[in-house]
Amino acid sequence: MIVVRFKVRCRPEKTEEALSVFEKVVAPSRALDGVVSFDLGRDLADPDSIFAMEVFEDRAALDRQEALPEVTTVLGLLPELVTAEPEGTIFEVASSVPY
Repeated sequence: MIVVRFKVRCRPEKTEEALSVFEKVVAPSRALDGVVSFDLGRDLADPDSIFAMEVFEDRAALDRQEALPEVTTVLGLLPELVTAEPEGTIFEVASSVPY
């Protein structure tokens, strides 16, 4: 299983636009085979920061998600929407249990 944490800090005047663009990635991502969960949110302590927590069955599922045209669109718009390089971490998880 692969867990991805992705976070961007938006330009304050671009946050709402960024949220709108990111929102278009959610439904197609959740519909893909091998996507366990795909969630986007706003940092409550910093409302100009948007994060994603994504869980995939395997690397192939992550690759399928990254190949979506909606993801390509978001990545192309990032330079005008964010104040710094995105933060991202990929975790390879050996096991999981319900909380």
